[in-house]
Amino acid sequence: MLDKATGLARALAILLSLVAAFIAIPNLDTALVLVALGLVAGIAYGDDARPNLILLALALPLAATAVGHIPSVGAQLGAVAVNLGLAAAAAVASSIAIYLFHATKADLSGLTK
Repeated sequence: MLDKATGLARALAILLSLVAAFIAIPNLDTALVLVALGLVAGIAYGDDARPNLILLALALPLAATAVGHIPSVGAQLGAVAVNLGLAAAAAVASSIAIYLFHATKADLSGLTK
């Protein structure tokens, strides 16, 4: 069930990133929704996928700057990359928080042995 929820959150974040770049959505704080969806999606990332997720969160703002120079669609493509980067950064935050929780739990349980 958790895999379905995190997958849905990731899919909604991607969809909202695309739609919000081209259409203004009234009365919706897009950044807040993307952060919330990213936090939920980040639960699914394990130790093996975390480095790729961190690289993605770092690379997307750079890609946004690069594609921003394309005539007529650069601003929209840059907005898509920024939106996706925001969701990825939130996913990194929740993934790291879960990692730190498990590491601390393991450290504390090692004290009782």
